[in-house]
Amino acid sequence: MILSVKGLAFNYPGRSVLRNISFSISKGELLAVLGINGAGKSTLLKCINNILKPCAGSVFINEDETKRLDRRERAKRIGYVAQRQESIKMTVFDAVLLGRKPYIKWEASKKDLAIVEDILSMLGLSGYAFRYLNELSGGELQKVVLARALAQKPKLLLLDEPTSSLDLKNQIETMKNIKKVVEEQGISAVVTMHDINLALRFASKFLFLKNGEIYAAGGHEVITPENIEKVYSIPVRIDRFEDVTVVTPV
Repeated sequence: MILSVKGLAFNYPGRSVLRNISFSISKGELLAVLGINGAGKSTLLKCINNILKPCAGSVFINEDETKRLDRRERAKRIGYVAQRQESIKMTVFDAVLLGRKPYIKWEASKKDLAIVEDILSMLGLSGYAFRYLNELSGGELQKVVLARALAQKPKLLLLDEPTSSLDLKNQIETMKNIKKVVEEQGISAVVTMHDINLALRFASKFLFLKNGEIYAAGGHEVITPENIEKVYSIPVRIDRFEDVTVVTPV
């Protein structure tokens, strides 16, 4: 088991955001966290990564509690991509190289540089290597931040709406790359998403959040019209088209 979350809870002042969240994922699994705006999806990722301190519960990576890991060790195990990114005057190559920081003692090694080059190539960013971040579009910047997280060679990827700024083609390609890395490297990923159909194409497990609690969790069997209507307050129908499951609002 790579990630295990047990009884997690988090409160903002005067407001409960997460309550009694428990789930686990193994290597090679991609978990899609689904729910309406304000359901607690982004907060959940920040609690897993110890950016926010839960008021109850525990998070374990490979049986080690994350709050007991120092920042460097946590960065070796968890790659995190936030929803919003800052564009600064730094080259794409250097930005991705920052993902190797937990491993670098004095200066970047040939191995570090090779890892960055391979990831840039995989994400179609080789031609952007010496462009500055503040010259990129929102979608291009999103891919660079994903590349930096992959450069950490983590055991767990936490991705907060990684396709939100991307066009349709790049949404599909980005999710394909995430799934490929998860399966081939035997790691895990937790991805918050709004697009249920995109989640259905690539995720192996699903977790519906409603009012800060888990409403349903499991494999494709939890993607039902009843669950979706309860979580999103809209009726849907589910069809199969050329072996692809499609959710359509009614």
